[in-house]
Amino acid sequence: MLRFPGAKLSPAKIEALERSLDEALGADDPERAWRCVKPLLRAQKRDAELAARLVERVDRQAFDPDRGLDLLKAVFAAHAEDAELVASIGAATEGARDIDQLNLAAPDDPFFAELVATLERLASDTDDPKREIGLLNGLAVAARMMARQRDGVAERAYRRLTELSPQQSSAHYNYGLWLKTRGRFREGMEANQRAIALAKEAHEAYDWNLGICATGAGEGSVALAVWKRLGQKVAIGRFELPDGGYPECKLRLAERPLAERSPGDDDPGLEETIWIERLSPCHGIVRSVLYHKLGVDYGDAVLIDGAPITYHKYGDSEVPVFPHLATLHRGGYRFFDFAGTQETERQLESASRDLPAGALLYSHTERFQTLCASCWRDPDVDHAEHDAEEHHVVTGRIAIAPELDIGEVLTAIDAAVASLDPCRLFAPDLARAAGQEERARFEQRRFDMLRAG
Repeated sequence: MLRFPGAKLSPAKIEALERSLDEALGADDPERAWRCVKPLLRAQKRDAELAARLVERVDRQAFDPDRGLDLLKAVFAAHAEDAELVASIGAATEGARDIDQLNLAAPDDPFFAELVATLERLASDTDDPKREIGLLNGLAVAARMMARQRDGVAERAYRRLTELSPQQSSAHYNYGLWLKTRGRFREGMEANQRAIALAKEAHEAYDWNLGICATGAGEGSVALAVWKRLGQKVAIGRFELPDGGYPECKLRLAERPLAERSPGDDDPGLEETIWIERLSPCHGIVRSVLYHKLGVDYGDAVLIDGAPITYHKYGDSEVPVFPHLATLHRGGYRFFDFAGTQETERQLESASRDLPAGALLYSHTERFQTLCASCWRDPDVDHAEHDAEEHHVVTGRIAIAPELDIGEVLTAIDAAVASLDPCRLFAPDLARAAGQEERARFEQRRFDMLRAG
């Protein structure tokens, strides 16, 4: 143990601390690992090689994002004029952000803006192409970590990299990856096609991003060829896109996903985790009636991205939760709030069986729950336990497809609920839409009373 904060570590002590650090990381003991990091952060101020090794660990995401950020900030503060090291810091910023959470707001820590400005300056000052490539790589990643705030900087860096290394497949792939997350799917498809054509061997990541971009661009035949090449059992189906009947999964839906934002409107808004009917590796149809009004709802087709953020446990099953990339198609459903009473679990929802296809009752009381961030990410939380809770007063929404007649659906709901006596259901806005004003006034009082209770 150090005797005082300013003690200088010997090379042997540094080596021992790094060995202990890696042992702690391997044992998944983040607290012990961070205790090893603290003296190394002091020592790295006088040792650029040690600083580079610490940055490399952040680059491979050995730490949680908050501690990764603390480490990068400490190294940057000590070595802001070391071009090679600053380039590495930029490239490692993926380890200082939760990149699985695609739609996060821009970071509020000024470190990112300062780092991007420094990398821009260093890249513009060098006349060494090799050094410029390293700096541009770091600049592109760091700018991408700032959500849409530095899109112009990021794009110039990615494009310049393809100019400096036109035969380097990874340069085109990285540009295509960035274009995909910005909703520029046709350009992203073309960049990934160039990457695949230049690659000396097959890269599954290249194919995946090509398939996602092609789906987002509405190029069903291109996406179909990719998924078949990857062994997926799909054919052109709904929306003229590949359709393979995959198991249902969940989606972290954003009110304003990254791909649909801009530098001037970069707030993701609200988010809600929902169920989708998955049609292909990268898209599906929303099968939850949303609790919040996020601009996307039941029946809409959405594009999903990449690997799952986490898995949600339901008994013995694990359901993947994917990030929301963009909205592909609007289903045009109409929605009406309801409140009601029931005797047993999901009784009012069961009335959906007797409604026309395209109409359903969805109980938010029994389906919607608010979780803290750690519980939401915890794969050991059993989400089925909430679904099993019994409620006698429930609220939710009724979804009705655009082709259905409102009055006929209301009549069907009345008959279905009557068969579940003594259940009651009140949907005043639905009665108004059907032209039944007197009924709407009566139901509004009952609706308000149940909601208030």
